[in-house]
Amino acid sequence: MQESEFYRFSAGELTPCRDSVSEIRLAAADSFLVEAGRVRSFEAHCSRFAKWVNDASPQLGASIDEYFSAATALIPRTGRWFPRFELHLASPGDGPEVDSLYLRLRTAPEQLGEAVLWTLDEVDPRLNPAVKGPDLSLCMQLRRKAQLHGAEEAVLLDANGYISEGALSSLVWWRGDVLCAPNDQTEWLHSITRDEVFAIAQASGYQTRLEHARPADLVGTEIWVLSSLQGIRAVSDWKNLGSPVGSASHLEQFQKRLRMLAGSLG
Repeated sequence: MQESEFYRFSAGELTPCRDSVSEIRLAAADSFLVEAGRVRSFEAHCSRFAKWVNDASPQLGASIDEYFSAATALIPRTGRWFPRFELHLASPGDGPEVDSLYLRLRTAPEQLGEAVLWTLDEVDPRLNPAVKGPDLSLCMQLRRKAQLHGAEEAVLLDANGYISEGALSSLVWWRGDVLCAPNDQTEWLHSITRDEVFAIAQASGYQTRLEHARPADLVGTEIWVLSSLQGIRAVSDWKNLGSPVGSASHLEQFQKRLRMLAGSLG
């Protein structure tokens, strides 16, 4: 199998799509890591994507269960994969003629270690932070901009300087033994990995808190970058924070518990 294959859903089946499809009209996307046929919170990923499809293209929502069945059957049960559910809206001239569902089947990138952050030097430029897809290309550009500053992820701030999330990740931090994350006063993408990590914290007896925080408020704290692909990565440096971050004292136990959440794809 190639490193990446692209399938279009039609008449209850996913068939290989050889034509290039513009991502300008990418209306929703949801990715998740599959290792040896095991995946974390697969139903949650399906539910999140189904909601986005129903909101953007209700006619496709009627066949979403068939789409998920076809997609599940195509995902290999050996190796490491990073599939992506995709919804493309009709765009006469440079895209599909009708709203369409796709599956992008990709081999998973390597597992990474500690992360380095950089605060984006402008207000969060995304147009639709609550849905993954419309701003995906922009977020990839923001991450590349962070890389030019010796970092791996760009931290996005709202107009008042409060942390929303990373360009392609969620951020959480520790205040002592209290796990914290941005509250709903900022716009951020609902993170399934953040839900998992908060559930682990609560089951382990840790307090959790949502708060409005600026980067300067996180000086000396243990900070994590979360994503479905990489799980939990400890932050070792924040380039333009001006002060060091804290050590990763809670990391190992949470990484172990997170791995234990993986279940069979079916």
